[in-house]
Amino acid sequence: MARMKFYCDAERCIECNGCVTACKNENEVPWGVNRRRVVTIKDGEPGERSLSVACMHCSDAPCAAVCPVDCFYTTEDGVVLHDKDICIGCGYCFYACPFGAPQFPADGAFATRGKMDKCTFCAGGPQQDNSAEEHRKYGSNRLAEGKLPLCAEICSTKALLAGDADVLSEIYRKRIINRGASVLSRGISYQNATLRAPSGLSGKATSKE
Repeated sequence: MARMKFYCDAERCIECNGCVTACKNENEVPWGVNRRRVVTIKDGEPGERSLSVACMHCSDAPCAAVCPVDCFYTTEDGVVLHDKDICIGCGYCFYACPFGAPQFPADGAFATRGKMDKCTFCAGGPQQDNSAEEHRKYGSNRLAEGKLPLCAEICSTKALLAGDADVLSEIYRKRIINRGASVLSRGISYQNATLRAPSGLSGKATSKE
């Protein structure tokens, strides 16, 4: 079986937040809850990078490990989902998740915040596939329709990818190889240009510069 995963390429993400908007619209996510968000480090500084972050559907999910009522479960495709009928909104998963994926749908004390909400990889929930009840609680079930999460499909730069982990790993490997070859090519071109520098310029032009 496929192991569904997300991959976000920080070299391609342009912080357009298209993935965030697509997720909210497709799944009718409640106001105040973001199943996906874009995180930027070194904002406005050299080395700035952005990443689209959501539930990473961990193989050994910490949210499931700490849940006192065992409302989390993993599908055959490796997607980590939770049952809102069992969830008591205790918030343990919120504190256990390193990505901040599970969220409360409302502010206030623990007793009033309601059931937890999180990214479902557009795989719905335990209700019948594409039923009105499933959509009301969990949003769209695109996987049942043979589709991938809309956040990844709508990404204009293909920074955010979703699908089988083995396929994503191969895409990542090819991108790294191509980037390495591109950097090497630019380095060789720069070195040759230095060697061919006009003699009228001041200073030395050697292959070591």
